[in-house]
Amino acid sequence: MTAVFFWRRTDLDGLERLELSIGPDGIVATGHVLSVEDGGFSLVHRWDVDPAWRARSVTVERTNAEGRRVLTVERDGDGWRVDGAPRPDLDGVDEPDLSVTPFCNSLPLRRLPQADAASLTLDTAFIDGAALTVARSRQRYHRKGPRRARYVDLGLSRGFEADLDLDADGLVLRYEHLFERVAPGT
Repeated sequence: MTAVFFWRRTDLDGLERLELSIGPDGIVATGHVLSVEDGGFSLVHRWDVDPAWRARSVTVERTNAEGRRVLTVERDGDGWRVDGAPRPDLDGVDEPDLSVTPFCNSLPLRRLPQADAASLTLDTAFIDGAALTVARSRQRYHRKGPRRARYVDLGLSRGFEADLDLDADGLVLRYEHLFERVAPGT
């Protein structure tokens, strides 16, 4: 199955087109982002995700006025490699979290129990899409209903919180303050 999704930024000018292919061996997601953030950039991100919705790797290619740069984050046992080099500071991290897309929230949201008031806390490898840096961060998700969750940042952006409205597959429809899904042609 292959599906295409579009999100627009609600805090600044930006748009994403994401192609999601789900097969028996896993999921491949490829997103194209255009943003005016930090002087403007285009960004392509490609996710290799296992059938349990755990990231195997994400590759991010950013082009801006300074040129083109590629960053790769790969799972390595209980740790992570960034551009092929081990990153011991990321040992035990659950998932990557890319700042410029709501797609990455789908990975932990699919593991969040369905019961109202259920909670999931995890460590992430936070990828700043504009700067292409990677740092450890912590976040929590609270279930607020069958298709609603609350995101709470406990790490790099401590204090930031947002409600997330989800579709039946656990993909973000609306991410308060940042993103909303749009249909092509709107």
